[in-house]
Amino acid sequence: MFRFPLLARLLGTFALLLPLAGQADPRPNILLIVADDMGFSDPGVYGGEISTPNIDALAAEGLQFTNFNVAATCSPTRAMLMTGVTSHKVGMGNMKEIMADNQKGQPGYETWLNDQAVTLPTLLRDAGYRTYMAGKWHLGGRPESLPSARGFERSVALLESGADNWEAKHYLPAGTATWVEDGQPISLPDDFYSSFYYADKLIEYLDSEPDSDRPFFAYLAFQAVHAPHHAPESYVEKYADAYHDGWDVIRQRRYERLTGMGILPRAAESVVSSDWGTFYDTPTIDWASLSDQERAYRARQMAIYAGMAEAMDDSIGRVIEHLKASGDYDNTLVIFMSDNGAESTVLTEIAPLFYRLRYDQDQADLGRPGSWSEYGPGWAYASNTPFYSYKGSPFNGGLRVPMIMRYPGVIEPGSRTSAFGYVTDITPTLLELANTPAPDGEYQGRQVHRIMGTSMAPLLRGQSERIHAADEAIVYELAGGVAIWQGDYKLVVSSSSAIGARSGKLLFNLRDDPLERHDLSAQQPERVDELMQAYRSFVNEHGLVEVPADYNAWEQLNRNAREQFLDRHGRQLLIGAVVLALLVGWWLYRRFSRRQR
Repeated sequence: MFRFPLLARLLGTFALLLPLAGQADPRPNILLIVADDMGFSDPGVYGGEISTPNIDALAAEGLQFTNFNVAATCSPTRAMLMTGVTSHKVGMGNMKEIMADNQKGQPGYETWLNDQAVTLPTLLRDAGYRTYMAGKWHLGGRPESLPSARGFERSVALLESGADNWEAKHYLPAGTATWVEDGQPISLPDDFYSSFYYADKLIEYLDSEPDSDRPFFAYLAFQAVHAPHHAPESYVEKYADAYHDGWDVIRQRRYERLTGMGILPRAAESVVSSDWGTFYDTPTIDWASLSDQERAYRARQMAIYAGMAEAMDDSIGRVIEHLKASGDYDNTLVIFMSDNGAESTVLTEIAPLFYRLRYDQDQADLGRPGSWSEYGPGWAYASNTPFYSYKGSPFNGGLRVPMIMRYPGVIEPGSRTSAFGYVTDITPTLLELANTPAPDGEYQGRQVHRIMGTSMAPLLRGQSERIHAADEAIVYELAGGVAIWQGDYKLVVSSSSAIGARSGKLLFNLRDDPLERHDLSAQQPERVDELMQAYRSFVNEHGLVEVPADYNAWEQLNRNAREQFLDRHGRQLLIGAVVLALLVGWWLYRRFSRRQR
């Protein structure tokens, strides 16, 4: 590691001078693509029925991961993706929306990317890369935490967790929807559709320096397929008849395809709800119990989700076609991944009046401008085939996601790996491939966190079958849900209040049991103790602030939403209450005066 803060700048200067010496910069371009809330089996190359030819082509040209893991929600994943450091150190120790009271204001829980984090785009920019971003940021809205302040030379970004895909409208009762370009607030165009817009902007940025010899780092972070689910009707129509058989049938079909493709070994047990709900004591919805009208409505919801995913895939294809036309594609490392598992929450059940007043929920209008569509646990369960649970959970349904890397001349086309990978591994991998040193606790005269991930470069080059040593423990925690991986084993620690989770300490051998059905904790108590010791060491070393024993994510979400609403609108509400009291007082005074006469 390098301790000298000027070294990265000198390397960047050297890279800039290479063209003057008549040599092209040999380092790769990098295109990092992140889908939002996409389940493991949604892309075609992971067994899905959704048409994703451009994502599938990346797998055919590169390396497909079957055991890549992230955080169970978006901002912690994005914080680790951009820094290579645990989210507990860089400001996203928990989601802002569900931050426990005892975590608020603590170091590493600022709810924005803090000043001790040096980002991947910053390091690459200082090493001579052009750096561009288009899409969802969700790493803080203060000026010092915007993409323009964290290494991106050009950027357009949605700052919050999500928004409407047709207009500048927030999707939560106390939420906001803010887009900035190069750090300044902007208005969206009249023809805005999120996936198309982000692809257009990234192409615009790539075109802004057509004669540049500097390589680029481009970050394309879609809102798709986060709720609300929206898609142009031409995409939805393709799936009009695809989902009338229900989620159990789709889940089984996906499982047949992905096991037939060799993505995962086939389990002895069924993966459909007939025994899934019983086995896990988790309520499931029987498709056959729904009325014809309900089934038609829910089939339409999934068709919109599929259309939204295909529209994203088309947008990826447009960016790739642009790179091919410009001659950059052959020297471009492309990464595609999701930020967490599929989302099961039904917001219209949490705040029905808000969504009824603010959005159109008629079946014929779902997916169109002004509408609200979300697909709930039934379809999320199909999206996460064959895993248990959903976004927010420490089980595989929340953490294991599709991930593909494509880099000609380095990665063998059409290859696949079951090696365990973690989101913090991406930053050190890209830095190594970009010949850019990682800071060793100091950068440009300030103290920064050391990168914690492990470079995947030896795996990508075919020099190793592993990323992490068999005895290395990798620790994850979010909102009381804990996962510790070591070799083939994973220990899950979860309270019953965690989203979609069983409670207690559960040990799994993921090589034999990727579906996390067979708890080995009683048979291997020593291993459980060893992994728990690794967790306690992680807590102490990295300042992890654990949630209270009675923490409930949904109750905290509602409490924080109320606080946020009062912080934003409290003054107006107070003024309104005073005015209303004065009016009521005046009315009562007039009425009393008339009676006295």
